[in-house]
Amino acid sequence: MRRITLRSWKTVALVVVAATGLAVWTTGSLAASRANVVKVAIMTDCKGAFAFGYDLDIGGAQAAFAQYAGGKAKNKNKPSAGMTGIHVGGTQVKIVGYGCGNDTVPLAVSETKRLMEQLKADVMVGPLSGDEAVYVANYAKSHPTKTFIIGTAGSQDPTMQIAPKNMFRYHGDGAQWNAGAGAIAYNVLGWRKAAIIEDDYSFGWTSAAGFIADFCASGGQIVKRVFPPLNTTDYAPFVRQLPAPSQVDGVFSTVGGTGTAAFIKAYEQAFGKIDPKKYLGNLFSSFLGADKVVGPKLVGSYVGGFGTAAGLKTPQADAYRKKLLAIYPKLPTDDGFVYNYYNAAWALVQGLNKSHGALGAKLQSSLPRTLRPGYQVSGHGVLHLDKNRQAIQDQWPLQIVRKGGKPALTVVGFVPNVTQSFGGLFKKSSPPPGRTQPPCRKLKTPWQGKIRVVKNGVVTKGVIK
Repeated sequence: MRRITLRSWKTVALVVVAATGLAVWTTGSLAASRANVVKVAIMTDCKGAFAFGYDLDIGGAQAAFAQYAGGKAKNKNKPSAGMTGIHVGGTQVKIVGYGCGNDTVPLAVSETKRLMEQLKADVMVGPLSGDEAVYVANYAKSHPTKTFIIGTAGSQDPTMQIAPKNMFRYHGDGAQWNAGAGAIAYNVLGWRKAAIIEDDYSFGWTSAAGFIADFCASGGQIVKRVFPPLNTTDYAPFVRQLPAPSQVDGVFSTVGGTGTAAFIKAYEQAFGKIDPKKYLGNLFSSFLGADKVVGPKLVGSYVGGFGTAAGLKTPQADAYRKKLLAIYPKLPTDDGFVYNYYNAAWALVQGLNKSHGALGAKLQSSLPRTLRPGYQVSGHGVLHLDKNRQAIQDQWPLQIVRKGGKPALTVVGFVPNVTQSFGGLFKKSSPPPGRTQPPCRKLKTPWQGKIRVVKNGVVTKGVIK
């Protein structure tokens, strides 16, 4: 039912385009004029599985506004308390509202309309979650004078199959983030047969797609895929659908948000203490509860990345961390939720500078096609957008280790310049990731046999074999 409901919004979006076409053309000529005040909305989640990201996302965006546009935080310990004094050149930037989603399409609909229509935001930074971004991408198509910069949502559809010209993403999607994870499972852990449990929505599918593509490219097989609905609380029925650890070499999980710990608990109740060498998770195994609930059980396991590189020792990464902590001292500096919203807002500042405060098509053509974010190393540290305004981003496979008696993250690999297409595997004409997409196929990825070893925060000349 979730997939039917989600795809139906695409049909609704087409109707909206037809119904509002006249209004779009009427207002389009005004959109290039310079605005006295640019109204910005930050769309994130304050409810549901990803409610933990609310202040992280807002903090990331507002830290960039503070650093590059003079914004003043009302409360250094609570980003959602607001920010004042944001100016880009002679143009005032006003945050008119924060979206309060819960990772579902119905609330994304009402919150997007509230922010963009009732509060009349010119630009949205967000959303957080995959299905939300699919809806917002279709909404963007019918509102071409508005500008949308994805916050940290990782579904593939928004910038590949839908790809409205007024939507931008300065980070990887869920598949890109897992580049290299499948190769590590095959080459380092020796997996040949794997099972997958994935949240049954667009990000869960996209995140799993990256591991599937990477693992199968090396010659691995996926023997079972299990799909718990997002926001599941009892994972026992879904764990029972997985093959026992003795029947496969390992399990890959994209269960996220508040479900990560609940899934691990159910898995151990069914199969006993988890073996870190037979478990590999996506970002939620490392960026949510890794130091409290999940991490102690998974010390030694590898996890997919998030576009950030914990402990990376480069001047660019160190400078980013320092800038962030100067504004919000309690924000986790290597966190992808923070990082992605930071880069989105920073790109907006650059675009407004170049457009001299003009909105609509002028702003969209002025938004940067390159960026120098903290964790980019390839191309002298410059990230590039592709023709669909989607980031081509370095990726960093991680491992949970023990430091000072506590679980911690360390980056173990460097996969340069990962494209959304995975070297041509994913295409605009192909279906977006789903329960059966992509199929498991042995093929060649651009980074196969070339993933560099990262040791003590330094990229070495060695490769992961």
